[in-house]
Amino acid sequence: MTSRDLVLVSLFTAIIVALGILPPIPLAFVPVPITAQTLGVMLAGLILGRRRGAAAVLLMFVLVAIGLPVLSGGRGGLGAFVAPTAGFLVGWLPGAYIAGGLAEMHADTKSALRQTFGFFIAAAMGGIVVVYFFGVAWLAFGVGLGISKAVAGSAAFVPGDLVKAVLAALAARAVMVGYPLLPRRSA
Repeated sequence: MTSRDLVLVSLFTAIIVALGILPPIPLAFVPVPITAQTLGVMLAGLILGRRRGAAAVLLMFVLVAIGLPVLSGGRGGLGAFVAPTAGFLVGWLPGAYIAGGLAEMHADTKSALRQTFGFFIAAAMGGIVVVYFFGVAWLAFGVGLGISKAVAGSAAFVPGDLVKAVLAALAARAVMVGYPLLPRRSA
């Protein structure tokens, strides 16, 4: 990793942390609050690509593990990795990697609309499908909610996460035009 890569990884870790300052919105029917940090995970993957995006999330995990209160609501410490939200948190790493890998396939797309749509699909697949896979699995089996309750409870978050995916795609397209950082990769 170059010095530039380290700076970009650190910058996007800081963005994810900053989005955690926004207070979480708790929902009564599921122990997982609505947070803005998943937007940061999507942005890291879409703008930095799979390796650097995942590295930004991994650095975030280190900050959480050493006890810094960098998660939404001022949470941190190893307990975050066994809390009811742990599956979603752990899902950030493969989520950023998948979003970044899919976004890299659209780095050379000439059409603005096609590229933005490709970035949206990448954000939705990595930032929603992959993260929810881990989160729902943890709620169902780790917390003991059962699969149907975990899926039903998590479904309430999908509309908000789709809005985050749209915002991430638009931001990634704007960065791609002005200051491209995304590595190119063929399909």
